[in-house]
Amino acid sequence: MALKNTSFLQACAGERPARTPIWLMRQAGRYLPEYRAIRSNISFFDLCRTPELCAEVTLQPINRFGLDAAILFSDILVVFDAMGAKVDFTPAPVIESPVRCRADVDRLTFGDPATELGYVFDAIVACKKALDERVPLIGFCGAPFTTLSYLVEGKGSRDFQHTKTMMFGEPLLFGQLMESITTVLIGYLKQQIASGVDALQIFDSWAGALSPADYRTHVLPHLRRLCEEVRGTVPIIMFARGNANLLSTVSELPADVLGIDWSIGLGDAIDVVGPKWVVQGNLDPMTMLGSREGVRKKTLEILRTGQRAGGHIFNFGHGISRYTDPEMVKFLVDTVHAYVPETAGAS
Repeated sequence: MALKNTSFLQACAGERPARTPIWLMRQAGRYLPEYRAIRSNISFFDLCRTPELCAEVTLQPINRFGLDAAILFSDILVVFDAMGAKVDFTPAPVIESPVRCRADVDRLTFGDPATELGYVFDAIVACKKALDERVPLIGFCGAPFTTLSYLVEGKGSRDFQHTKTMMFGEPLLFGQLMESITTVLIGYLKQQIASGVDALQIFDSWAGALSPADYRTHVLPHLRRLCEEVRGTVPIIMFARGNANLLSTVSELPADVLGIDWSIGLGDAIDVVGPKWVVQGNLDPMTMLGSREGVRKKTLEILRTGQRAGGHIFNFGHGISRYTDPEMVKFLVDTVHAYVPETAGAS
């Protein structure tokens, strides 16, 4: 069966569909009462490991808002099940035994994602069946550096002390760990494609912890390998968060779409990466806690600016806030879909 709504995939390919497509990072989550109802009876990780419930949660924002793409309900840290690392959500993720020395790295298993993460792939199959080709399904993973940072820090961090201690003090060990993580992520994304996802997003949520020079030296080669070995079958969206100065470096990657976070104006981002790139973003999600007029004004500014790029997918510049009123999300989606480009020649 053919997809009924292809606007998201058209935009990924640099085409201009009749209306700008929109999906939202964390669009299935705590701001939705129907999601909270499910979570009241099950832990977060147990939910991630229950394919039928993953499908139900994945479809909640599609059913409510008419978004142009669904994103698999999961978490970037489920991949630790394929590395022999135990993570708990309390509610923030905490690694039971952080990895900070050679002995810690040696005890990791780095198993086969196809075997160790079967519940993720079963969830993809369940999501595709439930979607019934209404919209594309986006799969995802954390980028190698973000995955490593959680593994080494043991939790979220502000200064990334342990990660940088390894990176600067034992660069060979850091590089070997990045290489092993990248290998697992390649297998993980390939199996997501084989299970039926229509696109992939790579989340480098902690990219902003590094300077551009350090990112280029210690991170970019592994990201390039990840993109090169996975690309070709479905579009890849690369989203590096937190340091606008990384954009020019990230734009060297063989991805199809660049996600832009809210720390830089979309027009400035396009100036940096060039007008041929398809961009995604980049409304500050906290804007949604303000007035409808404020949301409308900023949304239209982003939509107009997006016409300067090779293609544009509307999204937030980070994940939606749990305090967002669902009615504001409906207003946002309707505003994006009603927009008629003013650029001469745009369709």
